[in-house]
Amino acid sequence: MSKGFVSRGFRGRRKPGDERGRIPPGQYLERGFPVLSAGPTPHTPLAAWDFSLLGEVDQPKRWTWDAFRALPHEMVTKDIHCVTKWSKLDTHWEGVSVDTLLEQVAHDAKYVIAFSDGGYTTNLPLEDVLGGKAWVVDAYEGQPLPPEHGGPARLLVPHLYFWKSAKWVRGLRLVAQDEPGFWESLGYNNHGDPWKEERYRGD
Repeated sequence: MSKGFVSRGFRGRRKPGDERGRIPPGQYLERGFPVLSAGPTPHTPLAAWDFSLLGEVDQPKRWTWDAFRALPHEMVTKDIHCVTKWSKLDTHWEGVSVDTLLEQVAHDAKYVIAFSDGGYTTNLPLEDVLGGKAWVVDAYEGQPLPPEHGGPARLLVPHLYFWKSAKWVRGLRLVAQDEPGFWESLGYNNHGDPWKEERYRGD
């Protein structure tokens, strides 16, 4: 597949009424794309950007921006769900599957800790990022991912609440034991399944 950013014009649109059953309990349909961040928006120059696989791996792996863009990219259409109760349907992304990234290292990890510019982290069981469930995306709706939505690259884990899809992601640290991330340590649910309304600790 071409590594260039592509138009979404060729994609079909769903029929009206097809939204029923796609919005989890307690969520409402959002037509826009709200910007929610825990701190200031980083603006990392592409020449200074890299992505790393660290932790309990046989050999750490690092990609520059150009090397990351040269990896096989996929087009992804997914519904996304924010813990603040909005859901957005049929969002279009382009990025590298976490499966593709983790094929580059040998490991015995059971969890990954995504880490980002600005010090943000979030924790995920390995089973929630493998098997075509997660990507590191660098394009949204056919355009380079803007900084306010996590560009130049963010994690995309659409089956979990969107705080798990870490903005401004710079790598994954593979670990044997789970470690709460930023929001998880402040009382958010450790897993974050929107269909089970796992918003806060104890849900």
